[in-house]
Amino acid sequence: MLTIENLKKAFGGLMALVDLSVQVHEGQIKSVIGPNGAGKTTLFNLITGVHPVSGGKIFFRDREITHLKPHQIAALGISRTFQTVELFGNMTVLENVMVGCHTRFRSGLIASGLRLPRMRREEKEIWERANQLLEMGGLSAKADHPSKSLPLGEQKILEVLRALASEPKLLLLDEPAAGLNEVETDRMSELIHDIRDRGTTILLVEHDMRLVMNISDDIVVINYGQKIAEGPPEAVQQDPQVIEAYLGGDLEYA
Repeated sequence: MLTIENLKKAFGGLMALVDLSVQVHEGQIKSVIGPNGAGKTTLFNLITGVHPVSGGKIFFRDREITHLKPHQIAALGISRTFQTVELFGNMTVLENVMVGCHTRFRSGLIASGLRLPRMRREEKEIWERANQLLEMGGLSAKADHPSKSLPLGEQKILEVLRALASEPKLLLLDEPAAGLNEVETDRMSELIHDIRDRGTTILLVEHDMRLVMNISDDIVVINYGQKIAEGPPEAVQQDPQVIEAYLGGDLEYA
């Protein structure tokens, strides 16, 4: 589904990614791990067109997307979340998810302004889709609450649901468990599994090694912008280079 070939990214004289090649297959939960500053978020920014690449190519469903704009990449079926929560705090939980459905609108400004039947049908469809997602994430009871009133764990879930609202084929999750307690992390893990089971492929960046090892089909490890290991969780957690990159940290629950 996603093919990354010899990807490079330089910021001035600093190489953030060096000849990185990765494949994500349809239906996978694939995780990207590595120490802080390894290049994980940079990878997401290149895939989604936030930053231009310095070299290499990116293909999505056999189409090259290396130099496309973020909105063009999103329209092809790639959505993402960010490390920090970026919700509309004064909007309701339901409204935040409805905003994520914007790419599903087909009616133009005239239809919207005149309240034509097609526009009303689309609004109803988006409202129904948003409510289905809230039910999936266990947030239906808080649909009318301001999103800023939610605890961090539920704000993180809401952000994932909003990214899912555009019905992406590939969902990029950037540290969805950051700052969460164990109960909230388990809830996030269940949601990620549910999303994959419903047909969305997932590429995950995460530091919570227990989460990564429990949900990943495949893991790629990068350090100083280079891939040092790739494979199933059982193999990766025993890889000497991975252990060294984590300064001897315990990867038993990574």
